[in-house]
Amino acid sequence: MQEFSVEQSLKMLAEKISEIAQYDGDFTTAVPSLSVHRRNAPTTPVHCIYGIGLGVVIQGSKELVLGGKVTGYRAGQTLLTTLELPVVSHVATATAFAPFLGMMVTIEPAALMQTAAMIPFRPAAKSPGFDPLAVNELDAGLADTLRRLLSLNDEPRLIQHLAPLIQQEIIIRLLTGPYGSALRHIASPGSPGQQISGAVAWLKQHFTQPVSIDELASRSSMSTSSFRHHFRSVTGMSPLQFIKKLRLQEARQQMLNSHLDAVSAAIKVGYESASQFSREYSREFGESPQRDIRRLREEISQ
Repeated sequence: MQEFSVEQSLKMLAEKISEIAQYDGDFTTAVPSLSVHRRNAPTTPVHCIYGIGLGVVIQGSKELVLGGKVTGYRAGQTLLTTLELPVVSHVATATAFAPFLGMMVTIEPAALMQTAAMIPFRPAAKSPGFDPLAVNELDAGLADTLRRLLSLNDEPRLIQHLAPLIQQEIIIRLLTGPYGSALRHIASPGSPGQQISGAVAWLKQHFTQPVSIDELASRSSMSTSSFRHHFRSVTGMSPLQFIKKLRLQEARQQMLNSHLDAVSAAIKVGYESASQFSREYSREFGESPQRDIRRLREEISQ
């Protein structure tokens, strides 16, 4: 089998992504859990939910903000997200002649846990702190694996047979590389990271309902104080801050896509006070709900 350097793989990935993404946008591919992205200029910050997966910058650079901490990564680097978290993201470096090019591989938690159980793991003498957004250099082995996964778009009849194998190889390389410790935090049954990951998944389904931190702690088999500590260390924010961000982002989408007014959107996502909703919305997005949605619609129509 021919081996490629990181630089060779990046060049081939850039060519293939440019074939799929010929203009600005986010593009799904024929390969499940694989998307590619292109921007011809830097973008304004966007509030979004990042799922569990591996982001790869092929060209340009990107920045994310989580809990006030800025994380940047550039061409030849990867970003591992180990929880579904509300972040603020924007492309930092891109031009029409050298557009931002990137790809995202979504990781299924079940596949991660199953694969992790197959691979022996020896914890380091001193475990590094857990970071839900971790950046590392792309190595030659992972770069070539990603190239082979993206190239399956040229062989659609083989996708259902080969994609699961290549995706498992990606997980194995992540588990046995620099990201191994972070992934074990959420893949090891009974670990604090795995318990918080379960709490985050539950919150994503129930954040519009009244939420008790004591109930969340009990559901995670932790004391309330321990739950608060581990939740902040894993997500970068308190449980209440996390819930607020989920509610505000959902309200924003409801107003933008379903044309709800601010009061209706506030009630729908669990707010009891419209004035409190408006204050927290303005702090989060920088404008009142009405002005923010009007601006977003104008940007979309351009």
